[in-house]
Amino acid sequence: MTSAKKTKLKAITPVAPPIEEGTVEPKPRVQSALRAISILLAVSESPNGLKVKDITEKLKLSRQVTYHLIHTLHATGIIRKNESNRYVLGLASMAIAEGFHRQLAPPEHLARRVRSIVTATEEAAYASGWVDGEIVALSTARGESPVGAAQIPPGFSGHAHARAAGKLLLAMVDQNICENYLDTHPTVARTSKTITDRATLLKEFETIRQRGYAVDNEEFHEGIRCLAVPIDGLAGRFVLGISVPSARFDTNFEQYLAVLKNAARINF
Repeated sequence: MTSAKKTKLKAITPVAPPIEEGTVEPKPRVQSALRAISILLAVSESPNGLKVKDITEKLKLSRQVTYHLIHTLHATGIIRKNESNRYVLGLASMAIAEGFHRQLAPPEHLARRVRSIVTATEEAAYASGWVDGEIVALSTARGESPVGAAQIPPGFSGHAHARAAGKLLLAMVDQNICENYLDTHPTVARTSKTITDRATLLKEFETIRQRGYAVDNEEFHEGIRCLAVPIDGLAGRFVLGISVPSARFDTNFEQYLAVLKNAARINF
């Protein structure tokens, strides 16, 4: 397979939209808003909440700035301090979660990204994510090429260990969640190339984290290869993928990767 520049996956923090040429860069007050959102996301991603020290180290903020922003977030009720002196999401955060489900349900929110991939490549594309502990295909689109991969149905959730999207989502999640998922989802062989050994699969996940994308080399379906990348700013919970006949995968790999990364931009 054609090699691509490796980009190690790391904790995702929100970034401001790119500044267009000729415009004035935002003032520090915008930076404060970004830092507050970063704290909120860090708290939401933690399994048991975070202490002030955890937040300062994770986000590389000064203690004074961290205290100021936490006080502001706490006053709104969007975070609260639990009995262990850790900051966790507060009741006000429910309004954001409910609003997301009401206004931007994942299939609708992701569909335009998926369609853009099909338009640019003519290949079958999809978006997958975590839903109630399962890795699910949320939005799919058939390719426009005369000879292409079959479209997987929305809602499909089987054999994540053999699919590019599934391997990427498992690689990015907390290790305990990954292990628990593998404990309850047998890594059965779909083809002769499916990785079924747990240790080998975990090494594959480390490789995925290092390079920033996942590949399915005919592990789910013979003659079909897939490529998946994470969507920026969504804490590794949603990914975009493309399914391609093996005969043209290597030749067009760089194009496929560039198209996926473009569609995965947070401000797409």
